[in-house]
Amino acid sequence: MSKPSPAAAATPPVFVPDWDDKPCPEPVLPAATPERTAALMDGVRMRENPAEWAFVRLSKLIQDFEQGLDKDEEVGARIVGLPGDGTMSIDDVGFWGPDFIMFLGKNADGKPVRLIQHYGQINVLLDVRKRPGEREARRIGFQLSELVRKTNPE
Repeated sequence: MSKPSPAAAATPPVFVPDWDDKPCPEPVLPAATPERTAALMDGVRMRENPAEWAFVRLSKLIQDFEQGLDKDEEVGARIVGLPGDGTMSIDDVGFWGPDFIMFLGKNADGKPVRLIQHYGQINVLLDVRKRPGEREARRIGFQLSELVRKTNPE
């Protein structure tokens, strides 16, 4: 098998409309204020790696969702294809480029689960969960945003 030429390797993927140093396209949310849109866009640049690109935007959407939760609630997810009722508490989200997004958490029985999905097949319904027990509700959006900053291209 032959290696791609350097010129071919530098060609942006098909899903990237404008590569250069431009920010990603703005999200289109019907009731979003300009401030909310700006917060979603803050620090976001398009990525060559499609899994990383999906992860960056997913992490921003989780962080935005968490802002509407009260102190006793945390983010959960209903994911098509997950066994049982298809729900899990999300402890973390990651990616392994070029194509996998990973959700790590616990099922309804408190057992660890790891969902590995192709970036092109992600369908996640974020939902609200009461925090279990006496601990404070977790917010994963901030830690995801830190990972986005660490991987942000210069």
